[in-house]
Amino acid sequence: MIRFPFPLIFLLILTVSACGQRRGSVQTSPTPASEIQASIEQKKAMLENSSLKGISAINIGPTIMSGRVVDIDVNPDRPQEFYVAYASGGIWLTTNNGTSFSPVADNLPTQNIGEIAVNWDKNIIWVGTGENNSSRSSYAGVGMFVSEDGGTNWKHIGLEDSHHIGRIILDPENPRKATVAVMGHLYTPNTERGIYVTEDMGISWKQTLYVNDQTGAIDIVTMDNGNQLLYAAMWERDRKAWNFKEGGLGSGVYESKDGGQTWRSVTSSENGFPKGENCGRIGLSGYFGPKGQKLYAIVDNQNLRPTEEEETPSTGLERIDFKDMGKEALLALDTAKLEDFLRNNGFPEKHTAESIFDQVSADKISPKTIYEYLTDANAELFDTPVVGAEVYVYDRVEGRWTKTHEDYLDDVVYSYGYYFGLIRVHPSDPNNLYIAGVPLLRSDDGGATWKSIQEDNQHADHHSLWLDPKDKDHFINGNDGGINITWDGGETYSLCNTPAVGQFYTVAVDTNEPYYRVYGGLQDNGVWVGPSTYEAGTGWHQGGQYPYKFLMGGDGMQVAVDTRTNETVYTGYQFGHYYRIDRQEGNRLYFHPKHELGERPLRWNWQTPIHLSTHNQDVVYMASNRFHRSLNKAVNWETLSDDLTKGGKKGNVPFGTCTTIDESPLQFGKLYVGTDDGELWRSDDGGNTWTSIKKGLPQDLWVTRVEASNHHKERVYVTLNGYRNDHFNAYLFVSEDGGASWRKLGSNLPMEPLNVVLEDPKEERILYVGSDQGMYISIDRGAQFDLISDDFPNVAVHDLVYQPQAKDVVIGTHGRSIYRIAVEGLQRSIDLEEPAFFEVESFSYDEDWGSNWSKWFDPWEPETEVSFFAPRDTQEKSATLKIIGMETVLFEKEMEISPGLNTFVIEPIMAPSKMDEANELLDEDALTAFTRGDNEKVYLIPGEYTLELMGASTTLTVE
Repeated sequence: MIRFPFPLIFLLILTVSACGQRRGSVQTSPTPASEIQASIEQKKAMLENSSLKGISAINIGPTIMSGRVVDIDVNPDRPQEFYVAYASGGIWLTTNNGTSFSPVADNLPTQNIGEIAVNWDKNIIWVGTGENNSSRSSYAGVGMFVSEDGGTNWKHIGLEDSHHIGRIILDPENPRKATVAVMGHLYTPNTERGIYVTEDMGISWKQTLYVNDQTGAIDIVTMDNGNQLLYAAMWERDRKAWNFKEGGLGSGVYESKDGGQTWRSVTSSENGFPKGENCGRIGLSGYFGPKGQKLYAIVDNQNLRPTEEEETPSTGLERIDFKDMGKEALLALDTAKLEDFLRNNGFPEKHTAESIFDQVSADKISPKTIYEYLTDANAELFDTPVVGAEVYVYDRVEGRWTKTHEDYLDDVVYSYGYYFGLIRVHPSDPNNLYIAGVPLLRSDDGGATWKSIQEDNQHADHHSLWLDPKDKDHFINGNDGGINITWDGGETYSLCNTPAVGQFYTVAVDTNEPYYRVYGGLQDNGVWVGPSTYEAGTGWHQGGQYPYKFLMGGDGMQVAVDTRTNETVYTGYQFGHYYRIDRQEGNRLYFHPKHELGERPLRWNWQTPIHLSTHNQDVVYMASNRFHRSLNKAVNWETLSDDLTKGGKKGNVPFGTCTTIDESPLQFGKLYVGTDDGELWRSDDGGNTWTSIKKGLPQDLWVTRVEASNHHKERVYVTLNGYRNDHFNAYLFVSEDGGASWRKLGSNLPMEPLNVVLEDPKEERILYVGSDQGMYISIDRGAQFDLISDDFPNVAVHDLVYQPQAKDVVIGTHGRSIYRIAVEGLQRSIDLEEPAFFEVESFSYDEDWGSNWSKWFDPWEPETEVSFFAPRDTQEKSATLKIIGMETVLFEKEMEISPGLNTFVIEPIMAPSKMDEANELLDEDALTAFTRGDNEKVYLIPGEYTLELMGASTTLTVE
């Protein structure tokens, strides 16, 4: 149990003084947009001056499993050309109907996208950053951007404090005009929300519709091709880390007849619309054409369903039945029914119907105890019987809304309609409707009846849909799993996932040889494993085996690998439902520690932390709001602590949960645990007793990572995160005394909330940090940080792990899948003060270099990476790279260099003009001569060569 290391009287003093500002607390108010913009400029300068931008980041997929799509914009004259916007993976263009994609916005300061709109005639792309959903990982943006050259160059055009953009409508007659739906902050009130209009491409903006500081604009539709008649959907919602109120009085639909300049409400409780404090997210779609005008809305109705007497009595018991049940009523229950209920709801085997009867009869427990055993915040969110999705049509003449269907639209958006809100009417048929939720539904009678068009090869959770105006059977669907295209009205779908845009929560590695394997849990896409040598391509189609393998479904969470065999994997899905998977034997063991009857349910974080002891891999650690340990590979569990949090808060989102666990690699049982409400603990005895170590840290922030040092037993690092307060400061701290005192690190880190810190196991001066917008490295123990190469996008980094054999750092991003960086060169260069080459791997000669077996195919062209270090104060900008053999220069090329670590690619070639001279210098007993390949390149023949890099003041050579 928790033993507090100070007397009760001191505790009372702290309680009294807490009425004022607590020591170490910070003002976690939303970060001003001006400070974020200044931070973006600071980051640009960091990259320009970085001594580590020569580190190459290699994307290792996967690509087959995508990330969340939020928008699609299709060329109306050439529908095989379209842009796809990913929630946290940027913007990608295909010109071949989804066969391949290219990123077009990697140089934006964020990859978090809410909406795109394209003027195809002018090649102008408008982008609203910040995802339009309101999920746990719906990251904020930094305003509006525009490109006038198809994505080559971008310009920031304002709305810096918008955070989340819902929709953009362009005026076809004025390419400089746009009407934008701004959702505003996700977690806090702000006034930059509502409808904004610009007529000068963002030089100036006019806020034309504002309701209140909790109500933003989520959708806009045009009823006359974007000129004058517009409808906007406003949505009031209040999200906190512990609660989400999905509706409010501010939600409703507004009409503008003057191109968005003025608006009037067209929804009220008197005209048929479900307006009120439980009116949630609204999606709009309009038809205007030869068959008239129709405006449709899908509404997330958060009102509770009325209690109706069932015609057929339920044959079983439900959790809610026990909430107000009396003692005598429980004792009168059928024994078999109660036994079935206990088994179906996961009660431990020791609790039988007979034991329940005995305990209730003796007044040891009440019937409500059974209800409370199963009731947590997750149950409150997902099991609440709300009305859910409803579809309405608006009669402009009558000014009334009519629900299109009679029955409930069950199993569409469930009780979490905040995640959905899409409705589309076909441009050629006002009765052909589509709505999106977990499945995709279609109606051919104006919404009276619906049918599912959810089929094989199509992911669930749908967010975007483009309907071909010229072909009703052709549409493009965007969902949590990527892009699906159908040509037969939804009977069959093709899956178009080639971009590496997976949203990873976590990554892990094993010690398999000759290559290690990478494991990761993804948002809504399960847990996967694949080779570290993965290179994206389509060659696997012929072999039928994709390099990455699916381990399990759900939202993939943390992974731990038993490296004694590399075949036993611990992983699971959201809220602490985990498995021990034996990949060799093909069996799995479910584990989810339970509370005792009479105790309130354990609170599990969405990303429940687990940790496998490096000292004894039979030992598994896990944490809910309490700490759990298994000594026999997750077969049996013991709960070793009381509540390690502040006790939780009333709400419908689990809060007051543990978020991170680590064990010192230098001492078995020296453990650290952090929580989502700012608590931080250390145990020196395997989890039996705990000491609070939060003093001296900013208080009440989410503890995203605690990292025990590989080099010093008492050293520990922690990252804190204010994202759920729209507070974006970077908080990184180190303690040298086990948490008794703390020192802040990273004084030059930009304003980006931090998710992870990793200490290099080989070189203690090197620290790696992942933020909501990127990856940073320090070579001076965290005093200052540098950015890595500009081929790594501004994307959320959720996890970092070191692979010791390869000396790689593997990066789990929430939007661009997985990267790896080789850090051996960095480890070796940290003490260098003079220029230095690192060894170059020898090539294994092959006479087929440069040749192809058919003139119709590309030749084989080998290459390798070369690294060298330039002093961090070097002034040289370029140098000449030479390959020297037989005492003559065979090849030379000008190379750009920068201070710090430089990495570039070389080929084993010589200048063709040198071939004859080189052949004359060959010994008479040479086995082969220099010749031209089919690609006209001359490749080196077996022998020893010198690589020389000559600068203005320094010459480096390596054999």
